[in-house]
Amino acid sequence: MEKAQLRRPFFVCNPKAYLYGEESLKLAKKCEELAVKYDFDVIFTAQHVDLAMIARECPHLIVTAQSMESLKPGRGMGHILPEALKAAGVKATFLNHAENPLTINELAKVIDRANELGILTIVCSDEVADTKAIASLHPDCMVCELTSLIGTGKTADESYMVATNEIVKSVSPDIKVLQAAGISTGADVYKAIKSGADATGGTSGIVCAPDPFAKLEEMFEALDKARTDFCK
Repeated sequence: MEKAQLRRPFFVCNPKAYLYGEESLKLAKKCEELAVKYDFDVIFTAQHVDLAMIARECPHLIVTAQSMESLKPGRGMGHILPEALKAAGVKATFLNHAENPLTINELAKVIDRANELGILTIVCSDEVADTKAIASLHPDCMVCELTSLIGTGKTADESYMVATNEIVKSVSPDIKVLQAAGISTGADVYKAIKSGADATGGTSGIVCAPDPFAKLEEMFEALDKARTDFCK
């Protein structure tokens, strides 16, 4: 099945478990507005129970599950069936986040299932040493972020960003690279794209800001400037 296409640079808004229901939908609609305004591809994650609602209300977003399993139709009480996600309008899934890690064996199985269904895989890696091994599984996108920096408001230094970008692209230039962890300002967004990354995004830097909508505006303006400076 054909997958959604990601144009460089793109943006990820990942509310994790900070938001759900109507509050999650409000943030998604703001991302939808900015996706249209700036003509960016925007990945928006949500709680599994909210994914179908957001997919219906926000057709310009790449609605994304925060996790997926390799389960096949049949037995599997309490687990997440990939076909159900696809039917709900899900176009992508995060995998192997530091808060929900997978073994390499299970990660490979989930990537295979996602490929069967045309679901983009966005796989997280931590240290530079992990990056090549995960890239060898050929996900569609890799999130390079140091676990120690998640939620701190501090980004990785440029050497980490450049090194992980280069490692991923050395395995396959088709794998998109997203630099994350600690992204909380427009300057952080600009820095990530300047490093050579294809995308960036945030969680607490957005949802915990005094005005999340204003913070999104700031980040999208910076992404637009970075597109002009580095992606033409």
